[in-house]
Amino acid sequence: MGGFFGAVSKHDAVEDVFFGTDYHSHLGTRRAGMAAWDRKNGLQRDIHSIENSPFRTRFEHVKEEMKGCSAIGIISDYDPQPLLIRSKLGAYAICMIGIINNTKELIENYISSGGHFSAQTGGNINSTELLAALISQKEGFVEGISFAQSLIDGTASILILTDDGRIIAARDFKGRLPILVGRREDGYCISFENFAYQKLGYEDEKELGPGEIICITANEVKQLKAPEKEMRICSFLWSYYGYPTSRYEGVNVEVMRYRNGAIMAENDELLKNNTEVDYVGGMPDSGTPHAIGYSNKSGIPFARAFIKYTPSWSRSFMPTVQNKRDKIAKMKQIPVIELIENKRLLFVDDSIVRGTQLRETVEFLYNNGAKEVHMRSACPPIMYGCKYLNFSRATSDMELIARRVIMELEGEDGFKYIDEYSDGKTERGKNLRKRICEKLHLASLEFQSLEGVEKAIGLPTCKLCTYCWNGKE
Repeated sequence: MGGFFGAVSKHDAVEDVFFGTDYHSHLGTRRAGMAAWDRKNGLQRDIHSIENSPFRTRFEHVKEEMKGCSAIGIISDYDPQPLLIRSKLGAYAICMIGIINNTKELIENYISSGGHFSAQTGGNINSTELLAALISQKEGFVEGISFAQSLIDGTASILILTDDGRIIAARDFKGRLPILVGRREDGYCISFENFAYQKLGYEDEKELGPGEIICITANEVKQLKAPEKEMRICSFLWSYYGYPTSRYEGVNVEVMRYRNGAIMAENDELLKNNTEVDYVGGMPDSGTPHAIGYSNKSGIPFARAFIKYTPSWSRSFMPTVQNKRDKIAKMKQIPVIELIENKRLLFVDDSIVRGTQLRETVEFLYNNGAKEVHMRSACPPIMYGCKYLNFSRATSDMELIARRVIMELEGEDGFKYIDEYSDGKTERGKNLRKRICEKLHLASLEFQSLEGVEKAIGLPTCKLCTYCWNGKE
């Protein structure tokens, strides 16, 4: 995924951007970078790997070494950025969040017109460099950004720091990712997460619309391109990715998760699925607020049957290799035996993607004496790998446990009935849940419905991206 932060101030902005970028560390685990501009030193940049050391540790020196009243920073799961670019548009620093799916096609078209790229290890091309190449083909940033976004299959939200200290921000064309603006008496900032700037003393100024482009200076926010009418913001931001204190399109993440859990509890009561259990718990950490909502509505006591040990173990999704991530997840789980032994436990997870890590967690609970383990997913079965944010890390849809089960039950013909498999009230839906229960050793399983997720978010259905669940763009 990734997240970014930028600020333009009447005073030095580097410290604000350091802290603001650090507050996006939950969105990426591989690369991070900062760039700044001042009249004396021009554009400056620093990039580091954060796979084995957090952003704050790797960039602590930046506050002394980098100067400027304008700065941008990014947490990135993939490409090193920001990049420093020199083109006919002048010198600038650029970073992006999102994904470009048609890289090969765009590169072939660009190279055929005389361009070239620096290749990374394995021959891969930095997506930000490709984006900059597309932007630089036009006579101005607004025209260039619009041109690039029109060609990109995927998502691209963009920050550009110019060689005169302005920051140009562009939300992706469909508004799948948020960009918010904060205001303080000495300047303005741009952020993916609004809480990041609130902690720095900024107040909410505005949220960019889909495809909107703005320019900020220390004195003003200027709209360069009006927003598009159509929006498809990612629903999974509320279910999993978003930090609990964040707010997108006016909807707080933590509050949505409480509502979501309550809706699941109501549905279990309606379908008589609320098997007698001793405790409700959440799969740490993002499943916990969904579980609190479930517990509050159902009246079943909430308990943390196991705790994640985080002081020395890195986040389980940090390594890019699956078995390493699973190993770290296993090492972090510390049981509370008194809350597990001979207990019927119902857990709520934010989602069920591959199922590998969940199966090991369920085995861990049984090995520590659980009598029954029931599972509720806070979103519908994931049927499609995300092609807009790459959140699932799936290289093939067949890595998804729901897809694999459908293949086992009916073969490829089963994919004609994905809507039925998603619906727990249909025969196909019941068979999907039964087979996953067998695979993961669960006493029962249910998924939140698509309608339930949409109700919990509270935005019109037409404004939400639900591609990973129903394949609709």
